[in-house]
Amino acid sequence: MHSVKVGTKLLDLTSPKVMGILNITPDSFYDGGNYFSVSEAMDRAEKLLEEGADVIDIGAYSSRPGADWVSEEEELARLLPMLDALSRHYPDAIISVDTFRSGVARQAVGHGAHIINDIGGGTLDPDMFSTIAALQVPYILMHMRGTPKTMQQHTDYTDVVQEISLFFGNSIATLREMGVRDIILDPGFGFAKTLTQNYELLDRIEELKVLGLPLLGAISRKSMIYKKLGIDPTDALNGTTALNTVLLLKGVQLLRVHDVRAAKEAISLVSDLRATKALLANEPHFLQ
Repeated sequence: MHSVKVGTKLLDLTSPKVMGILNITPDSFYDGGNYFSVSEAMDRAEKLLEEGADVIDIGAYSSRPGADWVSEEEELARLLPMLDALSRHYPDAIISVDTFRSGVARQAVGHGAHIINDIGGGTLDPDMFSTIAALQVPYILMHMRGTPKTMQQHTDYTDVVQEISLFFGNSIATLREMGVRDIILDPGFGFAKTLTQNYELLDRIEELKVLGLPLLGAISRKSMIYKKLGIDPTDALNGTTALNTVLLLKGVQLLRVHDVRAAKEAISLVSDLRATKALLANEPHFLQ
């Protein structure tokens, strides 16, 4: 439960880790178009690693609500040169690829990716699970309904957390039968969920720990923050840090963020809080 194999190394999740976002799309909701060339992407990767990113998550297909369809050929044309450059310049970096296509996943791993981060959770490509089983790489299983273009039309839940848990349970069983070992769960904040449902999920996310797998929290600068505060994504770092702290206190082990330094600081402070609490519990005379 506490580590996943990435290439020849282990990503130890006994303490929370940070996944830095590298969007190489022209239309992502926050930083679309900022890192569209290889040189710009390399500068971004360098910054993420300098700030302490444990994983770089590279995406070539925007998953923002209402995002336009992109062909597999276009996704690969954006992605593969970036992967080659990342692998060449930062050979020790752990690289995740954000894609829902099995063909992209297969080629990405061939070009140096270690983890596949699937926003569709296997629902958008029927060959994804078998591809992951063949590749034997860690798989981030995210909950979503519909597609990025249609997902906000599919928010009719009786109990959002229970239905996410059921989806995960069924998917995990299928993946295990296929021989997939390393699975991380992402409940999909903002994907086919209303503002109220996002906050219910945040409040109850620890209920998903019963599944016995690491949890990823991906709320960085999302609309559940900036719409709630009446601001733009560019002003949503403070809100992101606040909610990331909630996620950490509820046991989330991996944060996917645009702002690595802020996330690392939140992890450090929460870890210090827990260490102090444990010390006081074991040394009751400190309280006298």
